[in-house]
Amino acid sequence: MNNQNKNINKNFSGNTKLEKLFEEKFCSFDYFFENNNTVIFDESDSIKVLTILQDNSLVKFEILIDLIAIDYSDYEVSEWNTKNANNLGYSRGIKKDSSGRYTYETAKKNFNQPKHRFSVIYNLLSVTSNTRLNVKVYCKNDENPTLPSVTSIWSSANWYEREAYDLFGIIFSNHPDLRRLLTDYGFIGYPLRKDFPLIGNVEVNYDLKKERVIYQPVTIKPRVLIPKVIRDTNKEDDKNA
Repeated sequence: MNNQNKNINKNFSGNTKLEKLFEEKFCSFDYFFENNNTVIFDESDSIKVLTILQDNSLVKFEILIDLIAIDYSDYEVSEWNTKNANNLGYSRGIKKDSSGRYTYETAKKNFNQPKHRFSVIYNLLSVTSNTRLNVKVYCKNDENPTLPSVTSIWSSANWYEREAYDLFGIIFSNHPDLRRLLTDYGFIGYPLRKDFPLIGNVEVNYDLKKERVIYQPVTIKPRVLIPKVIRDTNKEDDKNA
């Protein structure tokens, strides 16, 4: 048994039913508590684990409230550190390839993620037990993130997974209709990935001669508005300002 599993009673805030559920149903699984509300399971066990959580006699999680996708590129890297600011502004404004501000000419090769680049959090609710639980699963493949679809467990996952695919490029295998949900047909890239160019890959324009909307290469240049640096001052500085 994983050492983390032996201390599960510390992570449930007195919820004896949830504690008993993990002791009885998940003793053969490896998992890790990120905090009191979030538990991490392996990708290969995700369907088994979520099926048990949805259908058991102790704490039945009837509802999938939401599905949250995360890109851990440049995790805990801040671009708005005022200590390193100068008269030119922050790195985001002066560096061409600062995080999230790539042009279509640049490509990011090192993502600096803590474990894997992408993860998905399943936000679960048990109405009968008035209990919430977040189950996090990391996608093992950083280049082609894939997870099994949970639409067979919760039908509400249908559009949640389509949104995660559309914005993050996470493929949910066995999804009944995995199409883009928010972006246009023919859209290139995944807008919520941190290496997605600020200016996008193409722009939309109405062509008067063709009398229709067309896609064309981006004509604008990347531009980021830089906030002012607020520094502590004393009265003498104010007088001399």
